[in-house]
Amino acid sequence: MLFGTVSFGEFAVDAFFILSGYLIVESWMRKPDAPRFLKNRILRIYPGFIAASILCAVIVGPLGANPAKYFANFDCLAFAKNALLLQIPSVPAVFAGWPYAVVNGSLWTISLEFTCYLVVLAAGVSGLLRRRYAWLALSLVVVGAFFIMKAVNFDVPPIYRLAAFFFSGGCLYLYRDMIRMDGRIAFVLFCLLAVAMFSWRGAEPALTTAGSYALIYLATKRSAFLSRFNLLPDISYGIYLYAWPVQKLLIWYVPGISPWALAVAAGFISMLLGYASWRLVEKPMLKFKDVPPSQSAAEAAKATA
Repeated sequence: MLFGTVSFGEFAVDAFFILSGYLIVESWMRKPDAPRFLKNRILRIYPGFIAASILCAVIVGPLGANPAKYFANFDCLAFAKNALLLQIPSVPAVFAGWPYAVVNGSLWTISLEFTCYLVVLAAGVSGLLRRRYAWLALSLVVVGAFFIMKAVNFDVPPIYRLAAFFFSGGCLYLYRDMIRMDGRIAFVLFCLLAVAMFSWRGAEPALTTAGSYALIYLATKRSAFLSRFNLLPDISYGIYLYAWPVQKLLIWYVPGISPWALAVAAGFISMLLGYASWRLVEKPMLKFKDVPPSQSAAEAAKATA
């Protein structure tokens, strides 16, 4: 747990949705074309997700169960439905007797992320994003509902929580001309966020507001050091897709593994799989982004190489 209130996983997902809200709204505002926007979002999410789902179903699942019984009970239609809907792979029981006994529990956020993409698409087509005050009003409703739920100790549904972060990031993009990004302000807000992290009710609301500003400041700040990371392969999505099953299998087959050894081994293996996902699945599919309908696949690959 981070300061005993929010887990590192929750913190990372919350921060991701802030950045996603900023970048996806920016993507629409730069090129407000519905078919292109939807195609690009599908190309970014689905190929890696489908590949990970298949690998989890045919490799991870049998390794975490009795292979004969596993395949005898496998429901292809249920698996295909979940894959299409970006849900956790539907497979027979795995990791029996364990908490969170699912083949890949991290994938629950992907469908919510794609839902947020569709919200931006609807807002863009309807003209709501051109009237940024309308997006702001909608954001205040979503974030306000989230704050109230936390204040009354309500178990917040994931869609409300993650939507609050996504809308917050979108607002920071739409009002970027009115919000001065200043390192001193970011530092003060970061300190306030650190204090708020000791409160269950205050941690995520503070991250939605103060944390959003500090995070976007860091993400948009020009830095020679950070710019070097843009030259590296984008393995982040692949790491997210494969970290859960890698950790599960390591603990399953090496029961006494220490947390530190697990972190090092899982991190290394997940990065390798993330790189493989990027090179073999994600990057080849992204070559078809923003390609005119008349352009062939070969021409697209050459143009984007």
